[in-house]
Amino acid sequence: MKVLLTALSLIVLIALVAGPGPAEAQWLDRHTPGVPRTLDGKPNLTAPAPRGPDGKPDLTGIWNGPAPATSRPDPADLQAWVNDLARQRQLEYHRTRPYYQCLPSGPEAERFGGWKRILQTPAAIAILNDDLTYRVIHTDGRELEADPAPSWMGYSVGRWEGNTLVVESTGFNDKTWTSRYGVSHSEKLRITERYRRTDFGHLQVEVTYTDPGAYVKPWGFTVNLALAADTEMLEAVCERTSEQWAGSLSDAASQAVSVPPEVLARYVGVYSGIYGGRKRTVEVSLSGGQLIARIVGASVDGGLGAAGLDEGAARPLVPQSQTLFEGLGLGYQFIVDDKGVATDIVEIHVSGNYRFTRQR
Repeated sequence: MKVLLTALSLIVLIALVAGPGPAEAQWLDRHTPGVPRTLDGKPNLTAPAPRGPDGKPDLTGIWNGPAPATSRPDPADLQAWVNDLARQRQLEYHRTRPYYQCLPSGPEAERFGGWKRILQTPAAIAILNDDLTYRVIHTDGRELEADPAPSWMGYSVGRWEGNTLVVESTGFNDKTWTSRYGVSHSEKLRITERYRRTDFGHLQVEVTYTDPGAYVKPWGFTVNLALAADTEMLEAVCERTSEQWAGSLSDAASQAVSVPPEVLARYVGVYSGIYGGRKRTVEVSLSGGQLIARIVGASVDGGLGAAGLDEGAARPLVPQSQTLFEGLGLGYQFIVDDKGVATDIVEIHVSGNYRFTRQR
């Protein structure tokens, strides 16, 4: 069990750094000023977007939304050294991810989602994140610095193209990632963002990464944020780093036990249940004598996932006993009947055990 528990230490950190989100009912007796409302007093999020003195959309507000649904670039679009480094980081359960080390995430795709407060003035726009990091977008007409000092959050300038705020950023150090899947970048990274406040309560952000030092071609994603009216943003501070994590995929493999193929075959199936308040399905297949699990159904942890893998990614299951398996940072325990056929699967997180019933 030692290897399994050290692998699961990734989930411990996720729970710690994610922290509590703003409670929906905490400030419901204090309405946000200036919010249009329906007849029953609820925020009218489909009302027209507010505008500043210059007539441009005002992005000011507290926003929240999921991480981008697709933030893992095609490996073919990455240079060989980036793919090699990403594979090495996966073997280590992504323990060197800046977010897990209590360091600023900088341009990481997943951090474009989540809670943030935007403050807009004529000369600059500030984006304050719930982890107490921030960035400033200069909108006073200046150009990008030709050779800015490398920093965690980069240097940003913005301009308006009609109702769209276009932001160009550069000057990132090479210590951050652009994806929680271990995708790195060079100091040549340049980011283009397009912000569109489509109505009072919705903000769409299109992000494109360009880096001739790391990527074969640009790649990007879209994030959709919703205005969080009548509430506040609470801080979610990382207090424990990943420095003490132990174990790796190779460690788990070295301590694997042998399970007969006919036993593994009894575990193949589709299992469904509830995780994080949403339906989740785990599909288990057998390939080359090894069980493979695929998670279907997004979690609600801000898109972090377990061990940095996205929905649908293959998780090789390494047997630690006849029924207990290590699956890239998650534990999987098969519940069997008197004939040894699996009836349920328990997905083991530090936050608890989640039981999914076999559907077929």
